[in-house]
Amino acid sequence: MSNEESQNIVNGAPGELLSTKSKVLETGAATVQDFRPVKAICAHLNAFHAYASDPGRCVEANHYCSHLNEDVRQCLIYDTPLPNARLIGVEYMISPTLYETLDTEERKLWHSHAYEVKSGMLIMPAPSMVPNAVWETAETKEMEDVIPLYGKTYHLWQVDKGHKLPLGPPQLMMSFTAKDQFQFEETVGDRDQRFGTDHKHKKEIRKDIKEPDIHPDADSMWNESSIERSKEERGGMDTDGAQILKDVHSK
Repeated sequence: MSNEESQNIVNGAPGELLSTKSKVLETGAATVQDFRPVKAICAHLNAFHAYASDPGRCVEANHYCSHLNEDVRQCLIYDTPLPNARLIGVEYMISPTLYETLDTEERKLWHSHAYEVKSGMLIMPAPSMVPNAVWETAETKEMEDVIPLYGKTYHLWQVDKGHKLPLGPPQLMMSFTAKDQFQFEETVGDRDQRFGTDHKHKKEIRKDIKEPDIHPDADSMWNESSIERSKEERGGMDTDGAQILKDVHSK
């Protein structure tokens, strides 16, 4: 039996269950410390990211975001919305005004959010006690605020590969900009089932959200040469991507 096979896996990572001492320290810290940066989180957003180095791979991303100011947001990204979720990455979002100040090479590292919003892929999961109509109004307003922003995202933990720890260098991630870039219906449909949402309905109620002009330097990985190179390296498009995501969320 290999070392990996003999390791205890707790909450998706090798290690032991929390000891009584650690639980007591956790409870005490929560009582006396204020955790102000974390308490500034004001939105939970869910969507999917694609690897810039391998667009055929995608991963579900639960963003917990706070505002530094009106032009800058910062988000912690987890693999699930559950208490035992693994922190897998970070995303920064900036206004078009700030994006325009970046140099050409830097702008290529950022992605748009227009397709995520307009397709219904990007959601703000609803709390269980809030009436749906009320929450949809709030969610639509949030989408109006997000759609013009540009995001820069790095993932540190490749959970879609089954890694038990965050291995290797950070991975630049991008957003999807068209339905045919991945197994949209299967992947987003599976997410909708788990969250009790419907991307088709969200697409309909967001049809009046104005779509911004996207800077030509953004979403740089979705140029023809990048897509064809990825297909050749993988021997085809991303037919296993949706199944990998299903496997991750069934564990």
